[in-house]
Amino acid sequence: MGADSMELRDSTRASFGLRAQAIALVARMDPGPADRTYTEGYLAQPLVMAHGGVLDHHLSGLLTLDFEGLTLDRGQLNTGAYGEGYADRRHPHTYLHEAIAVASGAFGRVRVSLAGGKGFVPFGTDDPMTRPFAAYPVNHHLAQILERYVAIAAVTAGPLTLEGAAFNGDEPASPGAPPDASRFGDSWAARATVTPLPLLEVEGSFASVTSPEIVSGGGRDQHKWSAGARLAQPLGRLSSALVEWARTDELVGDVRANQFTSILAEGSTVLARTTVSARFENTTRPEEERLLDPFRYSRNPTDLAIIGITRWQVGTIAVSTPLPSRRVDVAPFVEVSYAHPTAELTPSAFVPQDFYGTTWIWSASLGLRAGIGSMVHRMGRYGAAVPNVRGPAPSGGQHAH
Repeated sequence: MGADSMELRDSTRASFGLRAQAIALVARMDPGPADRTYTEGYLAQPLVMAHGGVLDHHLSGLLTLDFEGLTLDRGQLNTGAYGEGYADRRHPHTYLHEAIAVASGAFGRVRVSLAGGKGFVPFGTDDPMTRPFAAYPVNHHLAQILERYVAIAAVTAGPLTLEGAAFNGDEPASPGAPPDASRFGDSWAARATVTPLPLLEVEGSFASVTSPEIVSGGGRDQHKWSAGARLAQPLGRLSSALVEWARTDELVGDVRANQFTSILAEGSTVLARTTVSARFENTTRPEEERLLDPFRYSRNPTDLAIIGITRWQVGTIAVSTPLPSRRVDVAPFVEVSYAHPTAELTPSAFVPQDFYGTTWIWSASLGLRAGIGSMVHRMGRYGAAVPNVRGPAPSGGQHAH
């Protein structure tokens, strides 16, 4: 979406950017758990984002505050989504979503950077928050690692970017809970990105994550792989496109206990100022014993076993049209998904048809995106890891919101 800039610059020495945005929506799932239809309304993704750089951006920082802990405590209806104690709802993110400091430099045509703070691990593809759908894909916890204490080194030479990082493995315990600082460095990740053409960006990454689901440690470790290709710049009417593959192996010691995979493809096109987006994914997810609230499961299971694996095939279409406005970008949208969950393993203690009362689930969202300000900030890419940027780069890049 376009918006007037709220960015201030002093020649090339310093800059500052600020943006605020949110999505007001009504969501419906038919049927959901216990063969019931659910209709809810809330404010999703209420964010304030800031980015600043000094000394020609050799030193920079970014901050993203997310207030979903106040507006989305019960989670957003999101068929197939899971993670951090939620199932079939997207969990609220932490209040301090990103707080990263970056030191960048260049040696001839080689760009280098060091980044540290709380934010995204260099693994997988861009955050779904920056993509054209209100509902997250099922594979969010397979294809991204975020909200960790992280230290990242990055180097870019020509079309190749390499990143390496150390971070804490534990997932956030709640929107207001910080990561366990004593666990920093128990996990690591590496990502390689190639931009063979100005329009194309290809990434491959690996992460070794220690006990993500149990903060105290001792839980299942994970080995994660990702490969993806995205349209780095609009091409004709095609404004964005992404294809990705992800795999997560859960380990008990050195033995693989479970494996979860995902294939996803999505794209957007602009037709007469209306953006039409489509996504299809085929993802497997773990099933845990549900609590009295059928959308929740325990964060501290009494054993390390799961009760089933479900394969989710989900097709989604979203249509959005920006309204004319000079300073505030406003876009009403409608989004519809059709999901087909099936048991991956048989026999299984979790049978989707019994739990939902059907094997086909409709869901829909109707709402309004609103934002003000624009800024240079690409979530999950810091410093030299921002492709297609010449010279010492700010810690973000082309912001994708």
